[in-house]
Amino acid sequence: MKIYAIANQKGGVGKTTTTVNLAAALAEAGHPTLVIDLDPQSNATSGLGLIPEAGRSLYPVLNGESRFSDQILPTTQENLFLIPCETDLAGCEVEIARQDNPLVVLRDLFLKFREEPESARFRYVLLDCPPSLGILMTNALAAADAVLVPLQCEYFALEGLSKIIHLIEQIRTTNPELRPVIGGVILTMYDSRTNLSQQVADDVRKHAPEVLFQTIIPRTVRLAEAPSHGKNILQYDSSGIGAQSYRLLAKEFVERCNANAD
Repeated sequence: MKIYAIANQKGGVGKTTTTVNLAAALAEAGHPTLVIDLDPQSNATSGLGLIPEAGRSLYPVLNGESRFSDQILPTTQENLFLIPCETDLAGCEVEIARQDNPLVVLRDLFLKFREEPESARFRYVLLDCPPSLGILMTNALAAADAVLVPLQCEYFALEGLSKIIHLIEQIRTTNPELRPVIGGVILTMYDSRTNLSQQVADDVRKHAPEVLFQTIIPRTVRLAEAPSHGKNILQYDSSGIGAQSYRLLAKEFVERCNANAD
């Protein structure tokens, strides 16, 4: 079981869209995948067709009132599972901050989860992080084996990447036993009609070629519409360019994971 945090402190970059649809593409390819919605806005939860419900989230797990496995729900797609989110999760940041070592609370919970039989069924775990630099995001980064960073093809893209890299370095400095790494950078919302999108793509290739995924996610109406129907893009528009792009990204992701494992 490999844990990946999908993170960018900037909102509106396609973070949740990437989490939901990459997970769906991995599941479709036969890789059992668990999505954990850590954003109190619950967009990943609704995007996978579930309705946020009190008591159904990571909140009771963080409080010690429940186990990971008790919160896992199936989705409408085979091999795809979810720990949903609720608005109360926002309040747990204060509670976590009061603990002795607040940065590793989520990591320690994952260590316990790996001991549960339920964990063996999952090949990948994707953490949909909130768009902020708060306790929940830092816990996710500390718990993850690697971090995937969606970058919107816009002017401030590289600035967002530099902030995530700086945060990971801070985590390593604070806790030397933690070694989160950049597992990949994903360019999203690419508009081939604009020079800006091409320029941003070229800049990222120049500054971070070793971590950049070759697959680029385009800006499409279908990708924007799918969550309102409670469906991922593979269910909503299976033959469209958005679905094709996420299938290609999933293939590249698995190949990269396998290469790193070697």
